Amino acid sequence: MQKEMIISANGHETMVAILEEDLVTEIFVERERHRGVVGNIYKGRVSKVLPGMQCAFIDIGLERDGFLYVSDVVNTIEEFDRLDSGEDDEHDGAGGNGRSGGDRGKGRERGPEPKIEELLKEGQEIVVQVAKEPLGTKGARLTSHATLAGRFLVFMPTVDHVGVSRKIDSREERSRLRGIVKKFREEHGFGGGVIIRTAAGGRPDADILSDLDYFNGIWKDTRHKFETSRAPSVIYREQSLVAKLLRDLLTEEFLAIRIDNQQEHRHVMDLVARIMPTLASRVKLYTKDYPIFEEYGVQAEIDKALKSKVWLKSGGSIVINQTEALVAIDVNTGRYVGKRTGRLEDTIVKTNLEAVKEIVRQIRLRDLGGIIVLDFIDMEERKNRQKVFQAVELETKKDRSPSKLLQVSDFGLVILTRKRVKQSLERVLTEPCPYCSGTGVIKSSSTICYEILSEVRKIGAELNGGGVVLRVNPEIARALKEEERAVMADLKQALGKDVMIRPDTHLHHEQFDLMALSDRYARH
Repeated sequence: MQKEMIISANGHETMVAILEEDLVTEIFVERERHRGVVGNIYKGRVSKVLPGMQCAFIDIGLERDGFLYVSDVVNTIEEFDRLDSGEDDEHDGAGGNGRSGGDRGKGRERGPEPKIEELLKEGQEIVVQVAKEPLGTKGARLTSHATLAGRFLVFMPTVDHVGVSRKIDSREERSRLRGIVKKFREEHGFGGGVIIRTAAGGRPDADILSDLDYFNGIWKDTRHKFETSRAPSVIYREQSLVAKLLRDLLTEEFLAIRIDNQQEHRHVMDLVARIMPTLASRVKLYTKDYPIFEEYGVQAEIDKALKSKVWLKSGGSIVINQTEALVAIDVNTGRYVGKRTGRLEDTIVKTNLEAVKEIVRQIRLRDLGGIIVLDFIDMEERKNRQKVFQAVELETKKDRSPSKLLQVSDFGLVILTRKRVKQSLERVLTEPCPYCSGTGVIKSSSTICYEILSEVRKIGAELNGGGVVLRVNPEIARALKEEERAVMADLKQALGKDVMIRPDTHLHHEQFDLMALSDRYARH
């Protein structure tokens, strides 16, 4: 698959688009004033322990306390000093989260999991890493199983373990890579665990040692900050967005990396020269005056991603609605009516299959997570429902974020759960509408007119004077003069005096003021 990375940076905001076969599939945003916190390591303080939920709230210096489940507690402050030494074991591992790290090595047997109140106390200091960004009203998800990712290795300071990705099949290569790590650990007194990533297979010793040197320096600096800083404070800050993406995504599939900022271009050149020098020539500085996202069609895709309806090439459409609890995606035939001689079932299946590709692309593009319900057009034949389900399975394999699928045959639904680490594109680029407060609707003009009449009847006696001025939004003023003029007549009758309408563009659609010539009554 041919890919491109398009980077737009202006000093305040960095946006990165990933193109696959000229289609925008992923968008990443980082703003200097609101940099993400996933991957950051903090010296925090336990603010509350909740035995009933087996979790604790940790003050790490953010707006809201983070939360830490008992399964994510691997070490307390007393154990932290012990984690700079230890022998490795011979278990192979494929992952980098070290969840069972506390039970690895030295033959330690797994007993009953301790309770949160036995591990943490209020006021206690603890080292934690952010696993998920704060989302909505929820604080950050924390873990004390810290991990630091490199190009070829993953470092786990709280684990005494060396593992090799199972995707590296060769016994000789696995032994060679493990030997490089073991020797470095012995020579440098380097503690903690290491997982050797798939990308390390076939790489020269220097590449592996480069990652080890990097981890060794980072962890020494982190420990120093831990020892000298007061909680709550950040003791390790994750790399910039561009550095992380290059570290995790860069492969031979990328034909070009285009950047519109000279300083960022130099930075990317240095990074690529270090991690994949053979691709350095593919890093291009974009110098046109025309915005880079406009040039490569990225901005148009972002604009579409902020709308609920997405049109399909056939004329069908999908409608995407985000809620606090889940995401609902509905498929419609729209303008597509199929071939004149075809069956309705065939038209429906074709629309559903076309929708599958766009749905998964939009999920990746918008970075939707949690529970996602896909409501396809109903199909009569079971084989067609299975065909669509298999198409969803195939498309989700292109997605880097882990997901699980469930087919609900009786309702024609497909339920997808996708790992959510950060806020969706919509939440990053938009804010709730000041008119509807995020509900997506406002009261109709007729409803507001009737509310004005009800309010006048309630407080009319308090409005002394020769007349009344009604200040309203221009749209309400228009309605009172046209389709709701009968309401206007009732207002005059209820007050027994003239009512003068004064349109005011500064008023909210649902706001109005009633003012007597000698008094004023305001309602919001």
